[in-house]
Amino acid sequence: GATDAVGLSMSMGEMEDPEVKGKKKRGRPGKQASNKKPRKSPTDKSVGVTRGRGKANGVAQHNGDGGDPVTLFEVVKLGKSAMQSVVDEWIESYKQDRDLALLDLINFFIQCSGCKGTVRIEMFRNMQNAEIIRKMTEEFDEDSGDYPLTMPGPMWKKFRYNFCEFICVLIRQCQYSIIYDEYMMDTVISLLTGLSDSQVRAFRHTSTLAAMKLMTALVNVALNLSIHQDNTQRQYEAERNKIAGKRANEKLELLLQKRKELQENQDEIENMMNSIFKGIFVHRYRDAIAEIRAICIEEIGVWMKMYSDAFLNDSYLKYVGWTLHDRDRIVSMTLDKEYDVAVEAIRLVTLILQGSEDALSNEDCENVYHLVYSAHRPVAVAAGEFLHRKLFSRHDPQAEEALAKRRGRSSPNGNLIRMLVLFFLESELHEHAAYLVDSLWESSQELLKDWECMTELLLEEPVQGEEMLSDRQESALIELMVCTIRQAAEAHPPVGRGTGKRVLTAKERKTQIDDKNKLTEHFIMALPMLLSKYQADSEKVANLLQIPQYFDLDVYSAGRMEKHLDALLKQIRLVVEKHIETDVLEACSKTYSILCSEEYTIMNRVDIARSQLIDEMTDRFAHSVEELLQEAEEADDDDIYNVLSTLKRLTAFHNAHDLTRWDLFGSCYRLLKAGIEQGSMPEQIAVQALQCSHYSILWQLVKITEGVPSKYYNDYGDIIKETLSKTRQTDKILCAKTLILSLQQLFNELLQDQGPNLDRTSSHVSGIKELARRFALTFGLDQIKTREAVATLHKDGIEFAFKYQNPRGPEFPPINLAFLEVLSEFSSKLIRQDKKTVHSYLEKFMSESMSERREDVWLPLISYRNSLLTGGDEDHMSVTSGSSSKTGSVRSKKGRPPLHKKRIEEESSVEGSWMMRNDTLQTPGALQTPQLTSTVLRENRPAEHMPDPDSEPGSENDFVHNPQMQMSWLGQQKMEEVNRKDRTGMNYIKSRSNQGVRQTVRGLMEDDAEPIFEDVMMSSRGQLEDMNEEFEDTMVIDLPPSRNRRERAELRPDFFDSAAMIEDESGFSMPMF
Repeated sequence: GATDAVGLSMSMGEMEDPEVKGKKKRGRPGKQASNKKPRKSPTDKSVGVTRGRGKANGVAQHNGDGGDPVTLFEVVKLGKSAMQSVVDEWIESYKQDRDLALLDLINFFIQCSGCKGTVRIEMFRNMQNAEIIRKMTEEFDEDSGDYPLTMPGPMWKKFRYNFCEFICVLIRQCQYSIIYDEYMMDTVISLLTGLSDSQVRAFRHTSTLAAMKLMTALVNVALNLSIHQDNTQRQYEAERNKIAGKRANEKLELLLQKRKELQENQDEIENMMNSIFKGIFVHRYRDAIAEIRAICIEEIGVWMKMYSDAFLNDSYLKYVGWTLHDRDRIVSMTLDKEYDVAVEAIRLVTLILQGSEDALSNEDCENVYHLVYSAHRPVAVAAGEFLHRKLFSRHDPQAEEALAKRRGRSSPNGNLIRMLVLFFLESELHEHAAYLVDSLWESSQELLKDWECMTELLLEEPVQGEEMLSDRQESALIELMVCTIRQAAEAHPPVGRGTGKRVLTAKERKTQIDDKNKLTEHFIMALPMLLSKYQADSEKVANLLQIPQYFDLDVYSAGRMEKHLDALLKQIRLVVEKHIETDVLEACSKTYSILCSEEYTIMNRVDIARSQLIDEMTDRFAHSVEELLQEAEEADDDDIYNVLSTLKRLTAFHNAHDLTRWDLFGSCYRLLKAGIEQGSMPEQIAVQALQCSHYSILWQLVKITEGVPSKYYNDYGDIIKETLSKTRQTDKILCAKTLILSLQQLFNELLQDQGPNLDRTSSHVSGIKELARRFALTFGLDQIKTREAVATLHKDGIEFAFKYQNPRGPEFPPINLAFLEVLSEFSSKLIRQDKKTVHSYLEKFMSESMSERREDVWLPLISYRNSLLTGGDEDHMSVTSGSSSKTGSVRSKKGRPPLHKKRIEEESSVEGSWMMRNDTLQTPGALQTPQLTSTVLRENRPAEHMPDPDSEPGSENDFVHNPQMQMSWLGQQKMEEVNRKDRTGMNYIKSRSNQGVRQTVRGLMEDDAEPIFEDVMMSSRGQLEDMNEEFEDTMVIDLPPSRNRRERAELRPDFFDSAAMIEDESGFSMPMF
């Protein structure tokens, strides 16, 4: 009827939405349209748009650059005025001219959306809402997606608060008159409904927030009206129930009229809320933008809490249910690639679990369980909280404590620890015990620090009602217990979790100290008993021996607990005598090293025990070596086992302890020499002897680099140098691998001491670089002889540098990247052609972003690349056309240089010839790969197929026919380059030449006639002669001038070095140590 004819005009979005299209328009029930004051529909209004400064409402406006702010947007943004006074001023302007005031309000919402346009008064009366929104859309800055609600910074954060407060205060101040005039609210709701349906995110976001806050303010008004209605109804009924003589009929009439007005106002407010809810909420609660959805769901919760009688029913609860009903989606979001999303999803699932344990299936829970092993710590910690609430929280602490006392247990956590062990075993990720402990550390710390309960389960027999732990469960419990000890003592996450060591707060530091004292006092007494029980089990013993490194060793002397120290040393000695497993022996060695620290008073006691043990093992080793060498080929398994077992123990100790005064090197040298001469030494003994000798050499190097004089250096310095020299002669590549492995070991030890953030200017790093420089000098001046060994050394160094990625993400350098600075010391030993190969191999490990980084942490990579690029682009064959050959150095078959000159060119270009063989594959006249044949067939060839008599024997053909040579690393890298170039060069070559280019070989032999398999060369003379004969009409190949003299000068060592001198094979003396 007439009531339905008066109401809120629809925006374009409302007219297109089927849910809103047929809704009833607002109007006061019982009022006729003819009695209402005529008003304009918002859809009949029109707008005009200007940019920047201009006139709004027909008067000049300031944008805030000078003078006082005059627009609502500027006032609210600055927030300098009380919001109530701002709203009161607007109400006064509305009473004077409501169109101009509404235009201010419309421009307020437009500008709050980040739009630069301004609605003008002359356009307000002529354009419809759809045109308003369309023209406002055109005024957006397309270059920026930011708008006030999303801009960072405290000013814009405050703006959001001021924006919401303005809307709330506006409704509160207008609730008694203006909101019922059927003009202001109709216009505002119509505008916000249209903006919320816009494709522009800024309009949609801002208008939805405004509409939801407007709705919240109206709910508050409706609640107040409801309260007033209830009070008026009670007053009316009380007055009506009075006797006729005391009843005041006028008061009844007033109460009745007041109740009627309140009801009309209530209906009017409900119509407004209905318009907002159906026109905006039902569409935006499922918006594609999460922030918009969150605004809707947050506000409907406020309405339910504020006015539960009206909103806490199925008509509104269903929207919350529809948002949350997809449990599978929520669980799957715990695996979201955005870690922040995953963390919030896990927390939501945890809240669901708190509300109802039956809400999640076992499968749902298992999907969250495994996230405790995530490398991203916030995700893992959130999953740990979920796991704690599901499995490890005590439901009835008092009953559990009473049960533990009846069973004679000191702690009620026994069952929970058993459950933790079962969970760890069932997860089948046993190498990640540290991750599991770290995930549960914040939520289950009381359980994880109950070391008394853990040792009780391991040492004592199960009481009635308890099951005995299986061997597998005992191993898992010991591993978990050691991880909890580490976490408590170090107070930081394990490697791979977190961003490195951070500075602890005073509270955290105090907790760390207390925990360390607690675990020390407990395990000083418990550890010997645990070792005694499990001394036959290598896995358990290796884990238990990790515990002493976390002790506060001062407790031994301060608490007068030396007898427990003696018990520990006795058990460690028994373990050493019982086991030959490497991990167990290394754990024992490390424990002795820790207990022998000079800063503790127990050092002397432990040093005596250690020396006694080494003395006995050394005597046993020397005796068993004598027996083995005497028996020679008649040695039985017992003789071999006696030597091997003792040598394994001594090698493990030599890794962490300086045992040079026991002269282990001499016995190991005798074993190795006998093995070489007789050829019957068991491989395991040879390996252990080499390892022990390796440690002896390293200890000597440590003393030298630290500047500590050693009386043993004069005795064994020559032996060490001779060993390196002989090793280099036997196998240059293995010698190079040994050198780089030594440097890697020193670098790893430095990382363990200082953490991933190395100080590259420290003396320790400089010491490693200095050692690398001295190692580099051992390769001598003849780069051709050592080219494969040096290249292999670089290959291993590059792989080590990029072996472990930074847990903080790919934008941070790999953990070992600083090792490239050490590796740079060997770059000068690469010939220029091989620098290209090594540089190409380095680029395989680099991402695009790495090559662009210039921060200090990336300097090792920059420095190493520069060392490879220096001189790396100069050695190439210059191929010019026939027309340019007239001015170049032309050598044809009619004008060949004398033989002796060609030989000099061979010598001068020997460093570039191997690379040239590959480079020519991309130019006309490339060499064809020689056919591979056996040595016997090659020797029986006719004379025309033999190499040129002037060329030297060996090298390339020896290389390609020798199975030891075919898989060299440089060969593999060059073959990859050849295969790539073949695709672009060979077809062209074949089309230009039907005759193959004859290949000859040129061999390089060392002074002692030892074949150098690393040298992959070709005969420059024969090659160039045939190439000129074949292609003299089409191309000229200019060899680069000799650089041997210059390069040798560059590589000449400092002969004035005061260090000891080592004699190179070629006769040059160079400093080494």
